[in-house]
Amino acid sequence: FPSQTVTGNFAKVIHGLNANQLTDQVIQRSKRMILDTLGVGLLGTSTDIFHKVAQYSKIYSSDLSSTIWGCLDFRLPPLYAAFVNGVAVHSMDFDDTWHPATHPSGAVLPALIALSEAFPQKKKISGLDLLLAFNVGIEVQGRLLHFSREARNIPRRY
Repeated sequence: FPSQTVTGNFAKVIHGLNANQLTDQVIQRSKRMILDTLGVGLLGTSTDIFHKVAQYSKIYSSDLSSTIWGCLDFRLPPLYAAFVNGVAVHSMDFDDTWHPATHPSGAVLPALIALSEAFPQKKKISGLDLLLAFNVGIEVQGRLLHFSREARNIPRRY
C-alpha cells in the first residue's frame, strides 16, 4: 500500500520474521559482528568516558539488573546497563559501520544482552532467538537509516 506508514512497514516486516529465516551466511556474519562488538566493548571499558558514565549510573538501582561489561562489582537496571555498555562499545570508535555512517551492532547488542539478562530464569532466550533479535535490530536500524533525510546528507557533509 502506498499509504502505509513507516511504522506499519516496520511492524509488517518484523512480525513476519522467525529464526528459521536466518541463513547460514547471516548466522555466521551475525556471530562475527557480535564477537567484534563484545571485543570492542570490553576494550572500551578501559576508557575515561566509560568510567564516568558507569560511576554516574550507579545512582540508579532496581531489583531487575543486568551486567556491566568488565565490572564484577555492580549491576544496573537493563536500560542503564545497555547505555553504559553501549558507551563502552562506541568509546573506542572501532565498532562496525556501514554507509552512510552508522554503527549498527553497538546500538543493538548492549540492549539485547541487558534485556535478555532481565528475563526470568524460566523464560531465558536461546542463542538462535538472540541472533534473530540481533538481526531484527540491525534491520530496523537499516530501515530507519533508509528513511532518514538526515542520513542521506551524511556523505555530502563530510
